Amino acid sequence: MSLIHKFIQDEEYYVIDVNSGSLHVVDELVYDILDQDKLQKEEVLIERLKDKYKEEEIKEALSDIKELMGEGLLYSLDLYEDIAQNDRSSSYIKALCLNIIHDCNLRCKYCFADEGEYKGARKAMSVEVGKKAIDFVIEKSGPRKNIEVDLFGGEPLMAFKNIKQIVDYAREQEKIHNKNIRFTMTTNATLLNDEIMEYLDKNMGNIILSIDGRESVNDAVRVRRDGTGTHKAILPKIKEMVEKRDKSKQYYVRGTFTRENTDFFEDVMSLVNEGFDEISIEPVVLPKEHELSLRDEDLNTIFNQYDKLYEEMLKRHREGKEFKFYHFNIDLQGGPCVYKRISGCGAGHEYIAVTPDGEVYPCHQFVGNKEFLMGNIFEGDLDMEISNTFRKAHIYNKPKCKECWARFYCSGGCQANNFNFNGDMHIPYELGCKMQKKRIECAIALKAKMMEEN
Repeated sequence: MSLIHKFIQDEEYYVIDVNSGSLHVVDELVYDILDQDKLQKEEVLIERLKDKYKEEEIKEALSDIKELMGEGLLYSLDLYEDIAQNDRSSSYIKALCLNIIHDCNLRCKYCFADEGEYKGARKAMSVEVGKKAIDFVIEKSGPRKNIEVDLFGGEPLMAFKNIKQIVDYAREQEKIHNKNIRFTMTTNATLLNDEIMEYLDKNMGNIILSIDGRESVNDAVRVRRDGTGTHKAILPKIKEMVEKRDKSKQYYVRGTFTRENTDFFEDVMSLVNEGFDEISIEPVVLPKEHELSLRDEDLNTIFNQYDKLYEEMLKRHREGKEFKFYHFNIDLQGGPCVYKRISGCGAGHEYIAVTPDGEVYPCHQFVGNKEFLMGNIFEGDLDMEISNTFRKAHIYNKPKCKECWARFYCSGGCQANNFNFNGDMHIPYELGCKMQKKRIECAIALKAKMMEEN
């Protein structure tokens, strides 16, 4: 099992103690001494490193290393597996994805949702179903006070009138039941107008606005039914929406990179140069045979883009012109609780998706796969066997994850991606793992460097 992880970023040497989360910025000697799973004996190290370092230098470094080991900051033991395997606490739903409509006015070429249909019929969620879903999540949230509801599609703004009634109902019910419901929305921005923007700004805790960066990139994949691009139409609307948000309100512009733009650093920077400072450009996840899918041979180019992002973000931090890149967000002083790091997103037991018909799935990416149909909000009870399967699919029940240094950062990856690529959510989506680990290294180095310079 990996107990430490070493990496070099921008000629700096980093060591992560996997179980404690401790980060060490070290010199080359300490870096060379440390092995992944154990500290070798002094005589072995002296023999191995004698041509590069003096014996007294090695001994002095070893003394410092052993001191850190004694403090539980290097080669620390895993204290969490027994907790994870013997967890008998109750699960309560804290987040709900409302698939407010199974339809879309775009035909994005990489859409996982079958152009909004989710392998079914084009249909909007009725107000009745929406209200029942709010009742359902309030009931299933148990003692939890805070509930998150994501309005999703297809394109949710195609059902804007229904959304307003559902949100109004939720505001009434949260007062009655002493809950706090936070709404978010993911939109392609095509239908934004003054009325809608005012409403979203007032009622959405977070707004995710989809745009893929450069005009040429966006308009090659994010297209209307007639094949025309959307960039010129949506960019001014997205800018106006963002300008309405004050610093206390969240937003981010979210794009996707595919095999056609593995130089996605340029797409990030195109969004930065348009004035956005909350940005996510995420790797597409598609079957291997899809023309836009990412492949192993693309990884060197992709890694180079993350390195360029690291350098640019550090430069802008020094200049006081920072922007946030979603996948580089990391907390070196605690971060998510242990349970969250072990269990991941909570799909199927803390998080569910509801379709326009009121069907319940573990998350929006499983919608339409009847193998994972958990029940219906009108019947109330969920298939607990499915729920427990997801609850138990944590890092300690994923053999590859259990051995991986990044397990407490990625939490075992996306269950849907794991299942869709391997037919088993206990087997990680390997290409995604490789990109994730590179992002984690860049994020850790960036945060460490910023903290050091501050």
